Amino acid sequence: MLLAEVAQATQRLADAGVPSPRTDAEELAAFVHGVKRGQLHSVRDADFDARYWEVIARREQREPLQHITGRAYFRYLELQVGPGVFVPRPETESVVGWAIDAVRAMDVVEPSIVDLCTGSGAIALALAQEVPRSRVHAVELSEDALRWTRKNVEGSRVDLRQGDALTAFPDLDGQVDLVISNPPYIPLTEWEYVAPEARDYDPEMALFSGEDGLDLIRGIERTAHRLLRPGGVVVIEHADTQGGQVPWIFTEERGWADAADHPDLNNRPRFATARKALP
Repeated sequence: MLLAEVAQATQRLADAGVPSPRTDAEELAAFVHGVKRGQLHSVRDADFDARYWEVIARREQREPLQHITGRAYFRYLELQVGPGVFVPRPETESVVGWAIDAVRAMDVVEPSIVDLCTGSGAIALALAQEVPRSRVHAVELSEDALRWTRKNVEGSRVDLRQGDALTAFPDLDGQVDLVISNPPYIPLTEWEYVAPEARDYDPEMALFSGEDGLDLIRGIERTAHRLLRPGGVVVIEHADTQGGQVPWIFTEERGWADAADHPDLNNRPRFATARKALP
């Protein structure tokens, strides 16, 4: 069994400041030995692979676990990720959960959904999988990110395009039921406080958005209003420190109704929603 090695690796990762040292030590042991995490007990001492210490050393340097294994888990999906694409986070799963419930409540036979700043494709693919008759469209600007997105959406029915979220999908104006986005939202002033895994490895373009972090969200507000049909809904993730600020971007004067903030699983404000006002 790998218990002694995993325990030693856990301590090394904890000393390096890794937030979930035990989980990561076990995930990396499973990755190197080609088993699932729950099967580590089946690996004999004689089969221990010394490459384990190489990947532990990489994680000690705060290289993301997902870059080392090449995969990220999101809701019911396993995605390919690596340098150049934003690694999807667990908190975004609750954003998608809300969106799925909202689309189902619309009682539309083939709901039209747009994912802006799709990155790895996590949001778009989850919606396509969990809302079976939906028509899901996704846009990403970065060519580096798209190398991964294309791998992930291959064989799915997601309509993936390269382009700017602010000008995307003119062919869908006024026809979309739900617009969703996890855009960059970290203020430039917060750079030094960002976890090394994100700051040093996630693409800067996917993290930062102006002095207050809300530059792109302000632009997406206009895009969403252009794309949505009257009564359609926008769902947008933001930082927990921006609770209360984002709903104020979706004002009645700009054609919105029911703007509200929603908490994540840790009860922190995590995403805002609004409905395009009826004429």
